[in-house]
Amino acid sequence: MIPKRVMGVETEYGLTSATTTGEPSILTGEEAAQLLFRKVVEWGRSTNTFLSNGSRLYLDVGAHPEYASAECVSIDDLVALDRAGDLIYQSMVDEANASLEEQSSTERLHLIKNNVDSAGNSYGCHENYLLRRRRDFRSRVDSLVPFFVTRQVLTGAGHIRRQPDGASFELSQRADQMWDAISSASTRSRPIVNTRDEPHGDMEKYRRMHVIVGDTNMSQTTTALKFAMTEMLLVLLEDGVIMPHLKLADPMKAIRNISHDITLKTKVELEEGGSRTALEIQREFAELAHSHYDSHGYKSELDATRLMLANLWLEGIDALEKGELEKLSTKLDWVAKLNLLDRYRTKAGTGWDDPRLARLELAYHDISPTSGLFTTMTNQGLLDRLVTEETAQHFTSNAPTTTRAALRGRFVKAATEARRDYMVDWMNLRLLEADGARTVILKDPFSPVDDRVDELLEHV
Repeated sequence: MIPKRVMGVETEYGLTSATTTGEPSILTGEEAAQLLFRKVVEWGRSTNTFLSNGSRLYLDVGAHPEYASAECVSIDDLVALDRAGDLIYQSMVDEANASLEEQSSTERLHLIKNNVDSAGNSYGCHENYLLRRRRDFRSRVDSLVPFFVTRQVLTGAGHIRRQPDGASFELSQRADQMWDAISSASTRSRPIVNTRDEPHGDMEKYRRMHVIVGDTNMSQTTTALKFAMTEMLLVLLEDGVIMPHLKLADPMKAIRNISHDITLKTKVELEEGGSRTALEIQREFAELAHSHYDSHGYKSELDATRLMLANLWLEGIDALEKGELEKLSTKLDWVAKLNLLDRYRTKAGTGWDDPRLARLELAYHDISPTSGLFTTMTNQGLLDRLVTEETAQHFTSNAPTTTRAALRGRFVKAATEARRDYMVDWMNLRLLEADGARTVILKDPFSPVDDRVDELLEHV
């Protein structure tokens, strides 16, 4: 039987301001962030708070709004919670802009769901996967580095890369920002996998794999595929399967070279000699995963979404190898964006360095239904939808029912409605009272029920 796995996604948004008159905005990043979080601070007394959907909403270093989804065992729930984060933040943007309009200000805020700004500053999208604790954590992660370096051919968000000698389209926004394969640092060296040991659960049982190499995706299918592919390989590792011997001679050089070549023909050097394309490396991992799932009968246990994504992994490789991008144009972010930009570029007869293309790329990542393109492209069938907007809206105020997040969400909702003082983090629920605090520690991320929480809620 396939073991359940808790997963979550953290998204850092780019926050920018513009005027309705076309004049330069005079708002600083810090001022824009204060406007965005004004209502949150009013009811939560902080720019760092947990929500009734079990997720965390906060302002990160550098005035970056961030949203960390609640723990999920379902990929459908994960995608819905990720979209719920967009809806929550867009409602905050709408409130801030309404306030600016009331003040007769021409300034307006925009949230951009991407990974790099016009000045070259990078911000991330982090994936979290629960692993059973073992002593060989480092070696297991090492064996996945070639997979993470090459995964961008399927999960990259696409990017116009601007250089002094011109501009070009590449696969990934994050590839040029990575500086290490594995490290305990996250901002200083920007590794593919961060090894800081924070399981947010029972330390004797669990370890968290914190992946920070991935792009932020607008495509729901690409978001889901990113997690499904990685989850399949983690099942293999925990079953004791030896990963393909594909250690790269220079992972950081490889990740950049792969990203810069949208023909996908570039070969990267292996430490033991020889070379492979990114698609060849992905195929080795994908075929091994499928073979293991077939031989163990795991395919029959997969839900419809996971089975579709498992098949898409191989189907995507096949289509990319044959150059049949049209088969993936509604599923993969970089292909959808390339199609969009290429149509405009052809019509306008312009090069990749045209500033109008830069504005169009920004609109692709703008989460606003009016100034962004996501809603329009989805409604026109240019991007596939995995979860309905109604489902995503439900998850703006409700937590997944199959993990510990359900307990956190119930507590936050009850304490907020009762106007009680409380503190919450991933493991702790704390009700603050005059004579001290009532605390419940939730070590099991898989448990959506707990008698101690029921007692705490009765007290609330």
